[in-house]
Amino acid sequence: MNNNGDTKPSIVDVEKGQPENELARQVAGSRTRPASLVEPFATESVGDQQNSKSVSSDRFRLVLLYVLQLTSVGASIAAVVLIWYYMGWEFGLPALLITLAAVFIASGWWRWWYIAFVTSPRDIKALTRYIKLLGLVRKHAKNNATIGDIFAEFVSKQPDKPCLIFEGRSWTFREVNDYSNRLANVFHSHGYKHGDVVGLLQENRPEFVATWLGLSKLGVIVPLINHNLRKNALMHSVTVANCNALIYGEALADAVAEIADTLPSAVALYQVNEDVQKPVLTNAKDLTTLMQSASKELPVDGVKKPNHHDKLIYIYTSGTTGLPKAAVITHSRYIFIAAAISLVAGFRADDIFYTPLPLYHTAGGMMSIGQALLFGATVVTRKKFSASQFFTDCQKYNCTIAQYIGEMCRYILATPASAADKAHKVRLIFGNGLRPQIWPQFVERFNIPRVAEFYGATEGNANIVNIDNTVGAIGFVSRIIPVVYPISIIRADPATGYSEPLRGKDGLCQLCKPNEPGLFIGKIIPNNPSRAFLGYVDKGATEKKIVRDIFRKGDAAFLSGDLLVADERGSLFFKDRTGDTYRWKGENVSTSEVEAEVSNACGYRDTVVYGVEVPNLEGRAGMAAILDPERQVDLEQLARTLKDTLPSYARPQFVRLLSKVDMTGTFKLKKLDLQVEGFDPNVIEDSVYYLTSKGQYDLLTPEIYEKIKRGEIRL
Repeated sequence: MNNNGDTKPSIVDVEKGQPENELARQVAGSRTRPASLVEPFATESVGDQQNSKSVSSDRFRLVLLYVLQLTSVGASIAAVVLIWYYMGWEFGLPALLITLAAVFIASGWWRWWYIAFVTSPRDIKALTRYIKLLGLVRKHAKNNATIGDIFAEFVSKQPDKPCLIFEGRSWTFREVNDYSNRLANVFHSHGYKHGDVVGLLQENRPEFVATWLGLSKLGVIVPLINHNLRKNALMHSVTVANCNALIYGEALADAVAEIADTLPSAVALYQVNEDVQKPVLTNAKDLTTLMQSASKELPVDGVKKPNHHDKLIYIYTSGTTGLPKAAVITHSRYIFIAAAISLVAGFRADDIFYTPLPLYHTAGGMMSIGQALLFGATVVTRKKFSASQFFTDCQKYNCTIAQYIGEMCRYILATPASAADKAHKVRLIFGNGLRPQIWPQFVERFNIPRVAEFYGATEGNANIVNIDNTVGAIGFVSRIIPVVYPISIIRADPATGYSEPLRGKDGLCQLCKPNEPGLFIGKIIPNNPSRAFLGYVDKGATEKKIVRDIFRKGDAAFLSGDLLVADERGSLFFKDRTGDTYRWKGENVSTSEVEAEVSNACGYRDTVVYGVEVPNLEGRAGMAAILDPERQVDLEQLARTLKDTLPSYARPQFVRLLSKVDMTGTFKLKKLDLQVEGFDPNVIEDSVYYLTSKGQYDLLTPEIYEKIKRGEIRL
């Protein structure tokens, strides 16, 4: 992670004692192997740490060190006194200053002061913005403000300003408000009230935002359902949220029809068509026609006004493993998330935002849409992301801030160069998932002055932002005043796939040292919007994300499920998801870093890397699945490139060329099914290749597969 296109991250090898180097350095596109691309974690067990003989030896060395230090200090003081007494202050004062300097250097305190000096501008800027954020959040809490209340202020101030722009059509603040009020009146007349749940299944469009905004004015909770889901997954999303009704778009009528017979009979259906008086599903209501005669005024009579801390929406997790979980978002939580990215990243009310992301997720639906609802900015969106149109759209709509997520930047970088690459007014891009291996190339090609990479889960409280343009960093933790924002990286147990924290003999967790990867956590402080963890609708799933007895008995923290590493200056870098890291040849391999190298070597193609079990061998062998329906990947070139860029243990032993791939709405590849299928060519329809002893990828036939299983061919 570095500042030029010829570098890639190289992380310190803790176990082997290799020299420390900063994550923002080293080789991303070079053809020389880094000292250690994938950092082995410390594997010393708690039992080893508690070995009495080892403890006694450590205590002896510690006592001896103290004695030597005291002796040295005593000798230095005596020497200074003697020089001062016999030679006068002219010689005694310099001797005293030299001695103090020597003690200062030897103690290591100079390093702390150096780090404090170089990081203080960043920390002060962040602290100032954080204080401003807390002030804004407290003001809204004091006023018991809801999203609808805040939005109404901007409707009054700037009714004719563009609020949402969608594929050439501009919706003013007044128009969004009118639509939301008409919808609220329809559902109020149908008996929906505070605390009811109405699911929303609709593609990206301004009506999507206006719909949940209107329902929120009644105190109705709105689960934002992924419009790509079908059958069991869609059914689950409706039922797990205990929906009383479901609003769906005309384009998704077939998806709803597939589950209509199995939906609980109490779930009412409302269909939104492009025009009035058009056919709807059996038993569904024509919402478009109903809204035509509804009032544009906010319904008041018989409406219980929602509270600042009431539930607003449910946002589902991406579902890369298992079925989606519905995370609870309150009005206060929505305000905090949208305001946090705005104030910490340095957004302005006159900015024009571009987001092609799904509006049913946090990134697009809260971080970008929230800038319009809470700060009066203009947001441009479109039905779906297009790599070739990304900067063309930014140029067309004079956007100043653009949003990315996941693999979008890789797709955009893979498009042919065009005049639109730099003919835009984008001053900042923000999002998460911009890989450090392509970060420098992306900002250089598209002339991006600033990148505000952020990290955070929809439901989590461990949210951070890169505010100083450090390449590859997802945020930072202050080395001077870490208590201001209580997030930490704690040591993890490799025996559990690094999903469980390591604990000392006192039963408490242990902080990681600089450049030591570990679990990222956020301390839970109830009733504090920035520190609370509201969890999921499913209480059992909520409890699994909480770890207790962290640094003292009784405290609790949100367990992010991610492995992060902090450098000496406190910059934080993403390493892997817990459970994704696998062990091979006695080394720990980070799938995310290998994925980046394989993808780069294949022209930025979609790639997933995972570990597969091989009979009679310890650990898991790496396998890379590459989306290549046209079979254009040059396997010989791939093998040569990975030999230069990855250590031997991190090179995929198997390569699977996919004809198609399943992805989530946030461009995350679903690897669980691939991992279950392993490398058996008898059950895999795609072509599979294995890494031979000659360092090349050859076709894996059923005969070769059996030889590998019997150990006749060694990996």
